[in-house]
Amino acid sequence: MDRRTFLSYNAAALAVPAALTTYAEAAAASGLRPAPIDFSGDGPAPGSFPDRWICGSESLMDNTDPPVHVHWYNSHTAILRQNKAYSFEAPFAPLYFGNDRVLLLDEGFTQLRTNWDLRGVVDECIADWCKRHVRDPASLELLVAFSHLHADHYAAVNQFADRPNTRYMGLTHEEMLGFWGMTDFPEQRITLDLGGRDILIWGSPGHVVSEFAYYDSYTQILYTGDMFYRGRCYITYWQPWFDSMARLIAFCDEFPVSHVMGCHIEISRDGTDYPYGTTWQPDEAPVQMTVEDLRQTSNSRRRSPNRASISPAPCSSAIRPAASPRSTPIPTDTTDAFVARISGGVRMRKGASR
Repeated sequence: MDRRTFLSYNAAALAVPAALTTYAEAAAASGLRPAPIDFSGDGPAPGSFPDRWICGSESLMDNTDPPVHVHWYNSHTAILRQNKAYSFEAPFAPLYFGNDRVLLLDEGFTQLRTNWDLRGVVDECIADWCKRHVRDPASLELLVAFSHLHADHYAAVNQFADRPNTRYMGLTHEEMLGFWGMTDFPEQRITLDLGGRDILIWGSPGHVVSEFAYYDSYTQILYTGDMFYRGRCYITYWQPWFDSMARLIAFCDEFPVSHVMGCHIEISRDGTDYPYGTTWQPDEAPVQMTVEDLRQTSNSRRRSPNRASISPAPCSSAIRPAASPRSTPIPTDTTDAFVARISGGVRMRKGASR
């Protein structure tokens, strides 16, 4: 159905996919426990990004694409992206599978399952993975976490509140740290074991105070959330952001990184900035970036003694005042507000929260 029909549709009840129950019963009846999947290896697990993501449409009410684009990067990794017809934020959400548990990062800008059912989509992904790898879906613990405390990243957490065998991150700074057992934020680096597949996690503040970076040892993808991505990087606290960039660079010097991945795309392939609130991005840049993009952005600050003059080649300078169109910015001890185009299709904005 198109978006117009969907909005007028009254879903009386939302059922758990049958695969989650019937397949669990079949797996239990077989009495077989398959051998653990080996997530180790000398290099990154091969995978691919789509040539084009679902990216909205000119007429949102006539949009016929699903609410979320599900792309299997490889057989053990799915990447979800919200349709811009349902929210212009269109955040990405990696889904990492291990032998014992599944990690969902960032939950999209939705709350009600009758608006769009993220939980149902995740359950279907889990059922699909279990069917392909002869697993019981009921045996996998789901961890529902997010990169930082902004609603377009945690709004759908409530959809998982009554889901069995599920733990979800709380909505305070203290609960976020406690979820990962951190005691020395942001420097401490912890390791989450999904069952043979390790996720490394550490603090990455700057966009906001409560933010994490995530590194998947299997794909070697470094997930940076809203701290660094293709588009306008909304920076609330400058010095913590610089420090976080230094930590990311130091990590890349220590560990192999196949891709750097942010949570949004707000720029086209030719470097054109999509205005805030854009719901149709037909020529958007790819979500994946390189370590070199990260280094160029970090080095641009070292070359510039003035915070408000970051404009390295190949992008031309585009510095202008930047009043926040989003939520009320957190007060800071600095007053400079600007947008600067920087290499790698990343922009920085001061004094705005996303």
